Amino acid sequence: MTLGNDPGAVQKQYADESRLTTRSSVWRPAVDGRSPQDVAAAAIAAADPERLLEVGCGTGAFAERLTAENPTCSIVATDQSARLVELTAARGVDAHVADVMHLRFPDASFDIVVAMWMLYHVPDLDRGLAEVRRVLRPGGTFVAATNGDNHLAQLLVDAGGQPLVTQFSTENGAAALSRHFDDVHQSDLATLAMFPDHASACAYLATFDESLAANLPPFDGPREYAGATSVFVAR
Repeated sequence: MTLGNDPGAVQKQYADESRLTTRSSVWRPAVDGRSPQDVAAAAIAAADPERLLEVGCGTGAFAERLTAENPTCSIVATDQSARLVELTAARGVDAHVADVMHLRFPDASFDIVVAMWMLYHVPDLDRGLAEVRRVLRPGGTFVAATNGDNHLAQLLVDAGGQPLVTQFSTENGAAALSRHFDDVHQSDLATLAMFPDHASACAYLATFDESLAANLPPFDGPREYAGATSVFVAR
């Protein structure tokens, strides 16, 4: 199974927050207690940025967190979805509709750019990464989160599908970033998805493919499935 980067399909996926909210609700920290958001936020705080850009901000939850944790930093958030930008702005974040492949900011505008679980959707990944590199100041930092090929693989197989394989993942993310950045550091986390019941697992699968939800064999009680997530810090 492939997570698509067709612009029309991506636009449909994120026309509103429903699918994103369903997906994010099931995740728990890694077995060592860390969450990908914690790892990314720590890298950002360590850089002590003055100006930060988040691309693909979703509902704005992470941008809101960064605003609280970095009170002297000017934060701008962008997303292709007008609805998600609306939700982000409602959190008090400076948010705009924008495409990472065509960022409307001058060169060297930001100390940090952040991309959380969105680079696998970009139609031209290298063009998007080149734009990120362009708007970063010299020596600036790029922080990106993504999933690996084994992310929820057992759930997908149980439902008759195949593991998600993407263009920016645990397995290939460092290589993609190395085409644009000199120094790339990768942190891998064994996250967990907790489904309280069969219906919740089906609801999660339906956000990708309703046929997967229909094919998931029934089970009683709660069930955990292993995730595989990585946070990249590139300079």
